[in-house]
Amino acid sequence: MPSSSDTSSRILEAAVREFAQHGLAGARIDRIAAVANANVRSIYAHFGNKEELFFAALNTALDGMAASVPLVDSDLPEWAGRLFDYHLAHPEALRIALWRQLERPEHGHSSTHAYVERVRAMSAIDEVTAETVDTLVFIFALAQSWYLSPTVLLSADGSDPGSPERLRDHRRALVAAAAAVCARTSIRTDATR
Repeated sequence: MPSSSDTSSRILEAAVREFAQHGLAGARIDRIAAVANANVRSIYAHFGNKEELFFAALNTALDGMAASVPLVDSDLPEWAGRLFDYHLAHPEALRIALWRQLERPEHGHSSTHAYVERVRAMSAIDEVTAETVDTLVFIFALAQSWYLSPTVLLSADGSDPGSPERLRDHRRALVAAAAAVCARTSIRTDATR
């Protein structure tokens, strides 16, 4: 007999996929239950309601991303490249975060304080400044820009935007752009600074 934590894990995994595809408003609890091999009642018993399940799924996706691509101050441009790679392999993390921005922008990730600590660690001073926050925002945007751009733009040069060569070239360009952004600020970009 499956344990309660196994059921909860299956529900969360199915919920991440469902919410990433359909958002909070469009997601269906019965589809989540079917994929998770659980019943609707157990979903409500574990998570309370659809919105609470959405935020649990969001936190699961973002925690997975943070664990796989930890934000470190030793090489922020290369971190942007690793984040690009992660989004390529795990598009659901970015998609569910975008749905949160569209449907519940006032609700952040459960560990938002971690961003503040990272920004503080990246800064040459202990104070979080608008400059360091903006720099991190720009780096996030660079890492996500490929996935948020229209396909017609990505293929405007006649290449296949999904080809390994094109993705490699874009990754190289985004790391260089991130390094340029960091060079204009007090953000540390390598371990020697």
